Amino acid sequence: MGFVYLAVLLLVLGCMLLLDRRFRLFFWRDAVSASLVTVLGLAFFLIWDIAGIAGGIFFRGDAVVATGIVLAPELPIEEPVFLLFLVVCTMVVYTGAVRLLSARARARREVHP
Repeated sequence: MGFVYLAVLLLVLGCMLLLDRRFRLFFWRDAVSASLVTVLGLAFFLIWDIAGIAGGIFFRGDAVVATGIVLAPELPIEEPVFLLFLVVCTMVVYTGAVRLLSARARARREVHP
């Protein structure tokens, strides 16, 4: 039961990447820029977490579904995977929304020139 959370995180991350591939939204649109945004976003959130842990704000807790593997005190292995999912999900949703809104605006311009 200890790997359930990590497995679910990897599964939903994979689903986001499949959506990205299908609609060419983020990595499959511009891999270099997407990689840079992902690395910077992950680094930002990891620094945020480390600051929260150092300040005594964030705690690991004891979840039955977590692996129990920690990268640092109070930093479970699932945290960077979750943060990676958060960044990728945000960018896929953002680029998808931009595409939909742009298509809607083009359609309105064609109907009402």
